[in-house]
Amino acid sequence: MNAGIPWLIAGGGLSLGAAALHIGVIIGGPSWYRFFGAGEGMARAAERGAWQPTVMTLGIAAILTVWAAYAFSGAGLIARLPLLRTGLVVISAIYLLRGLVLFHAMIFMPHVVTPFLVWSSLIVLVYGITYAVGTWLAWPALSSKGAF
Repeated sequence: MNAGIPWLIAGGGLSLGAAALHIGVIIGGPSWYRFFGAGEGMARAAERGAWQPTVMTLGIAAILTVWAAYAFSGAGLIARLPLLRTGLVVISAIYLLRGLVLFHAMIFMPHVVTPFLVWSSLIVLVYGITYAVGTWLAWPALSSKGAF
């Protein structure tokens, strides 16, 4: 078995979990937007019944679901998706860069560091590491000529 498969399965599971959480925020309403750090503006818009918070949150959930599909494709659980290697590298980079925002903020903008920024950055950094390690370990098999 390819050593990257468990990492990619874990990464896909993490992304699916995050997508489900975003759906939960929509269902939970304004208090959930606040609790999960979406900001007071998003929470107030949800209270007013504005469509923007729902559409934005659904968009994020959709992206996370596609990212999960790429991880599961890389693990061989579903059919090979187009640009699989490129997709996994880009997804890994986005997660890692978002996670590293914390360290940039701590150095250059300590006044913006909040508990939400700390926790969300550390969580997303774990996602990025999971995707990156899985992609690296599975790299040979991810080629269009590979086993998957």
